[in-house]
Amino acid sequence: MGLKNSKLATAMMILCVLALGPSAMAQSKLTLEQLRQKVEGEFSKQTGVFAVAFKDLATGKELLIQEREVFHAASTMKTPVMIEVYKQVAQHKIAFTDSMIIKTEFKSLADGSAYTLRAIEDSDTNIYKEVGTKRTLASLVYDMIIVSSNLATNLVIERVGAQNVTQTMRDLGAKDIQVRRGVEDNKAFAQGINNTTTAYDLMLIFDKIAKGKVVSPEASKAMIATLLDQKFNSAIPAKLPKEVKVAHKTGSLAGVRHDSGIIFLPDGRKYVLVLLSKDIKDDTMVSGAMATVSEWVYKYEMQ
Repeated sequence: MGLKNSKLATAMMILCVLALGPSAMAQSKLTLEQLRQKVEGEFSKQTGVFAVAFKDLATGKELLIQEREVFHAASTMKTPVMIEVYKQVAQHKIAFTDSMIIKTEFKSLADGSAYTLRAIEDSDTNIYKEVGTKRTLASLVYDMIIVSSNLATNLVIERVGAQNVTQTMRDLGAKDIQVRRGVEDNKAFAQGINNTTTAYDLMLIFDKIAKGKVVSPEASKAMIATLLDQKFNSAIPAKLPKEVKVAHKTGSLAGVRHDSGIIFLPDGRKYVLVLLSKDIKDDTMVSGAMATVSEWVYKYEMQ
């Protein structure tokens, strides 16, 4: 009799587990609001101001935190510059095969005076060995993105025009991205004449790139291929599985760390994630926090 009761009790437990299983699983799934709380909690541990823009491109679900806060764009402005290059190539105004002489001197937006870029202040030092020689526009755009070459960026901006970049952002619906000048223009920086962005606007343009709606499907695909070769991977990709691909552009300067891009999941789904910061004190800690937040977003998507 004891054995029968034991078997009956076991059977009842199994039935209960089966009955409660889906409900229990549903309860264990992280909601978007819970994800928000976790993200805000993680960034609250850091000194600084943070913004987040996440969008699932299949469902349209978004997580937005201070998404309209204005930040110094740092090198995230190089994605809009790349978009403008592809636009002007499509319009036959320029060609990727155009040759450009490598120089280091540019005019300040502040007063027109000359300023010089130096290898010691650039993440790309190799290009400085080529001063006086020629490079194709295609190679400069590639280095502008993957190694965030400041010198390549200034050469490209000089060719396509900063005002044109900003206008193209407006045409795409990005109302707050401002590309006003090249990089390392210290006189302009001192006067507050800077390139700026918001997390929302970066999310918007990456959304359009991911959907093949920037310039053309072919151009969008080519831009993604370049962004996938990004060499700086301490934030969004850092804690993601190797099979997850990230087409992204980072940005950094004193007190600022950014990352922004498209995340491609192994099952074919994709989402956009933008993480911006300013007034930070510890670059390494902030990069680590961003990597953690990126990992949480990935796990949310994989539920």
